[in-house]
Amino acid sequence: MDMFEGKALSWKRHGATIELVLHREPCNEIGSEMLDELERVADALEKPDPNARSVLIYSRVAAGFSAGADLRELYRGIQSLDTEARKDGVRSFLNRIHRVYNLIDSSPLIAVAAVHGVVFGGGFELALTCDMIVADRTARFCFPELRLGLIPGFGGVPRLKRDLGNSIVRDLILTGRSISANKAASVGLVSQLVAPGKVLRVARGVIAQVEKVDRDATAAAKQFIKPIPYGELQEEIRLFCELIGRPAVETALRNFVEDTSPQPYLP
Repeated sequence: MDMFEGKALSWKRHGATIELVLHREPCNEIGSEMLDELERVADALEKPDPNARSVLIYSRVAAGFSAGADLRELYRGIQSLDTEARKDGVRSFLNRIHRVYNLIDSSPLIAVAAVHGVVFGGGFELALTCDMIVADRTARFCFPELRLGLIPGFGGVPRLKRDLGNSIVRDLILTGRSISANKAASVGLVSQLVAPGKVLRVARGVIAQVEKVDRDATAAAKQFIKPIPYGELQEEIRLFCELIGRPAVETALRNFVEDTSPQPYLP
């Protein structure tokens, strides 16, 4: 399939590049609608177009790349469920999102995320599945989940540990604070830092360079330098499901949903 136009995202192949565009207002929250359409991306990646070499993921929403999981939908979904049903429902959602993220992570296609603005939670985790992150200076990265009594659940902890040193991993996870694009570049999270408005042009330039390299060699190199931490990813799902059953989490989610500030996800 060369193109898809959905409510939350779209993609189209331009030459050897599949450009995946997130466009769900207000900030590409990842709920059931976004997941349904991401699964169509995953289905395409399982049998990639032989003419494709790369994937470029970016947002056309002004607020940023993605604010992460749709917490309002999560709160509505767990309200009427007992503890075990709550865990089962969340586990099913997490297994689905992990399948998508793992396929992007392990695909022989080279994936580049071009990010700006908010890059939080599950959106940050999506960027971490990519081989390179190009960021403009407006980008801020954050895992706010501990503020809700949870941990990142879309694969963030194992992938962050794989890519960065323990000190910055603990800082991001345990404090829930956001870091700037400058800080992200200084610790090696971001491969290139660019002026606002230039991120797509630079990311496409990176992809043009990637596509000059032998396809089989890049696929082999990716397997070698970017192993998928499957065991830790499964443990993350288990821990998240244990935490979601606590009353404190429901209270924190209710407080979030009732917050009337324009962007309650911003720390």
